[in-house]
This record gives sequence, C-alpha cells and structure tokens, in this order.
Amino acid sequence: MKKVYTEEEIRKIVRDQNVRFLRLCFTDINGTLKNVEVPLSQLDKVLANEIRFDGSSIDGYVRIEESDMVLYPDFSTWAVLPWGDNEGGKIGRLICSVHNTDGTPFAGDPRNNLKRVVAEMKDMGYSNFEIGFEAEFFLFKEDSEGNWTTKPTDQSSYFDMASEDEGAKCRRDIVETLEKIGFEVEAAHHEVGAGQQEIDFRFDDAIATADKVLTFKMVVKQIAKKHGLHATFMPKPVEGLPGSGMHTNMSLFKDGKNVFYDKDGEYKLSKTALYFLNGILSHARALTCVGNPTVNSYKRLIPGFEAPVYISWANKNRSPLVRIPDAEEIGTRLEMRSADPTANPYLLLAACLKAGLSGIKEAKMPMAPITSNVFEMSAEEKKERGIIALPSTLHNATKYFKEDKLIQDALGEHLTQSFIESKELEWAQYTQSVSDWERNRYMNY
Repeated sequence: MKKVYTEEEIRKIVRDQNVRFLRLCFTDINGTLKNVEVPLSQLDKVLANEIRFDGSSIDGYVRIEESDMVLYPDFSTWAVLPWGDNEGGKIGRLICSVHNTDGTPFAGDPRNNLKRVVAEMKDMGYSNFEIGFEAEFFLFKEDSEGNWTTKPTDQSSYFDMASEDEGAKCRRDIVETLEKIGFEVEAAHHEVGAGQQEIDFRFDDAIATADKVLTFKMVVKQIAKKHGLHATFMPKPVEGLPGSGMHTNMSLFKDGKNVFYDKDGEYKLSKTALYFLNGILSHARALTCVGNPTVNSYKRLIPGFEAPVYISWANKNRSPLVRIPDAEEIGTRLEMRSADPTANPYLLLAACLKAGLSGIKEAKMPMAPITSNVFEMSAEEKKERGIIALPSTLHNATKYFKEDKLIQDALGEHLTQSFIESKELEWAQYTQSVSDWERNRYMNY
C-alpha cells in the first residue's frame, strides 16, 4: 500500500535532507514529462495547491486566452531525487494533477482523465485496476560532444551476463537509484537487441503505476547521461534490431481478491477475465493508436520479431496480441504485448480499462485462443479463425481511433480532440519528409 505523506512529514524531510528546490511534475498529451520548479520559499504555496502555470504552452491543453492552470500535488508521490549539487541542496519531487482556477479538475489532464475512468470502475463494484509495465529501452554511446549515436554499449543478447560492459554498469546504477526513491525492482536484464535493456518493477494500481513510468523514464535518462550514454525509449531506433515494447500486465481486484482468477477456469481465468479480454480484443485497433502513438511505433509492429501484428490471444504463445502468463492467484493477469514506451501511460490505461469494462458489461466470450504461431498461418487460416491485423501505420490507427466511440469516451472530449489533432499533424509532417532511404533508392531515376 502506497504511503501518503502528511504536510508535516514533507516539511521534516525537507529540513533533514537539505531540500532546496521543489519539482512539480505533470504530463502533456504525448506523455512527455513537464515540470514547474520552484524554490523552497514556495513550499507553503505548493502544499496549499497555489502554484499556477501557463497551460497554453503545453501540448493538448488550452488556448492562450484561457491559459491559467493550477497544480495539485499528490502527496503519495513525494520523493527526494538522489542527485543534484551537494552545495545547492537536493530536489524534492511531487507528481501533480492539473486543475482549473476554480478548483475543478482540468479535463485535458491525462492523469485526471485516468482518475475519471477508475471512478467508473469503482462504480461497477471493483476496487483496483492493477498494472505491471515492462518498459524496454536502448542504451547507446554518446559521441565526443555528448550527442547521441546508434552505437550500442554491447553486442549481448537476451539474458546475457556481461557484468563489466558499460550497459550492465549503467543498468545496475539505474536499479539502485530507483530503489532509493521507493521502487520495488523485481528484475533487470539484457534484452534481445544489442544495447537493449529491461527493468521490471512491482505492479501497483493504475494511477500509481502510470506515475512510476514517468519517474522511471526520467531516472533512466538521468543515470545514462551520467555514464556518458544516451537512453532512448524510441520503439525502433535501429533497423534490423528488435524494437522496444511496454508490455502491459492487467488484473482487476474486488475486496482484495483478483477477480481474473478462477482455479477451475481454463488457464485459471474467470469469466470476468475472459469478458474483459474480449473488450480489449474488440477495441484493439483503436487501442493501438493510443498504445503506439508515433510514426516510428509501426516500424516495431512487423512480422519477424516478437511484437504482435495480429489480434489474437493465447497462454504460452508469444505471437498474439494478448498473452496469459502462468501465475498464482494474485498474479493472474492479461499481458497486452502491443504497446510501446512512447505511449502516454495515463491515456493507455484509461483506454484499456474502458475497453475491458465494456467487455464485462457485454458478457461475451472472446475468440478461441491461438496455440500455433500466427506468423506461420496462411491468410485463409487466419480468416477462418477470425484473426485480423493490427493497423500498420499511425495513419490507419488514427482512422480506427476516430471510428471507435468507446475509446474516444475513454479519453473524454477534450483529450480526444487534442489527440486526433496531434496524431494527424505528426502524420502530415512525416509524409512531407524525405528520408535517406528514398534518396538512396530514387536519386538516379
């Protein structure tokens, strides 16, 4: 259970640990971590929800004529960042929700939106939407001027033990830093690609886990920089190497019990879990736009690697969209394998929860599970089994999103409009660009 600090406890930590600055964090529609940093002299205002900022400069927020926004810090997210100038003191961090000046939650804040969908879940009688993210990333060497390159830190592969390479040292430093600020790290290892890493932390409720993803990415980048490395969560930074995913493990709890578990069910899954699964599969194409929100995301969702391409599910098979890992009662879960680390975690979880709850309401069973490799099936066999493809481009994914009213409702009217505008602008910019591949192929025509 997460600790909620009191004002008095925060003030005491500030004094005891020489905290001199306060960093108030929130996210824009693209999941980019934003912050307002204030000196310690503003602590009273911070604790009283009196820090304002200009929302018109944040992607997906408001127009310039209605720009004033107020930050409401969540005291359960208090942490003292384990870096900084010793002489200048340390930095205290709080993750905030964004409110209007009249005190009402701002509908364009992705964190507020997730709270709204979680409240709908509780109205249905469930207590927690528990999430475990597996966010992969690459570590690349910097050049002599501190710029990123695509030179990996190693040539290792999955679970290789190269204890003295630059990447392994950096990964251990990241783990130790995460533990200092309250993370329970369950595993850390080398992934399939050269320079590719994975660090897994313990599952938690949806809002707390989304908060942790933002903190995790901040720590990874900060520590990598200290080691002279560049950390990237780009889904497919290098052609030919596996991409980086953010597998999303989901379970639903009621009265302290995992309602996805049934000891007598197939794969130990309850009917509630299967209905929830059907909701995910039914809205998978629109969900892909939220979970894979960049042009580059679709360079990862291709055949030949472990990332899913088709809408299907199974237990041990890793080619379908949703996998059911072997687990005990508390760990019984659905693992959606499509999302990548560029997804805004608040939007992703709101969309997944909304889709799953709709499946529970409809009470329909999902398609039959897939026991063989989807990539080896013929087109006719996939058609017979009702297996359809995920969108292959951001453009197509956006079209599915624009057609899916339920997933739009998961984001709400304000975020939906901003999200569509953002994705259509990104696609337009991409289609107007000219790549090295095009020049190499067509310049002699």
